[in-house]
Amino acid sequence: QVQLVESGGGSVQVGGSLMLSCKVSASPYSGRCMGWFRQAPGKEREGVAHIYSSSGPGSAYYVDSVKGRFAISQDNAKSTLYLQMNSLKLEDTAMYYCAARRSGGYCNVFLTQTAALREFEYWGQGTQVTVTD
Repeated sequence: QVQLVESGGGSVQVGGSLMLSCKVSASPYSGRCMGWFRQAPGKEREGVAHIYSSSGPGSAYYVDSVKGRFAISQDNAKSTLYLQMNSLKLEDTAMYYCAARRSGGYCNVFLTQTAALREFEYWGQGTQVTVTD
């Protein structure tokens, strides 16, 4: 059983930065697509960044709305996934979740909420990010 625990959320002003962390408690961590998702009130859960976990640097993918502002990374020795969020906007306000996809799943496609909930088999409890003006 893989357990994911997010941390690092909080309240920040427009233009500010936050770094989210996701500690993965059990193997297999390597060999999966890992993702950060967010869900704002009344909206569907959406993927914002994916990375393929591996022994070396993983390939990262981003949804258009966060490209150039967010960076996903990982520390395999610590089994921890990160999301550095810069130049935050009001519309980035949401609950942020990390998730682990079923082994063998692709990382370069962002799924609908229904598909993501099916394909990503492990989810954290979420951490709230609130951007204020």
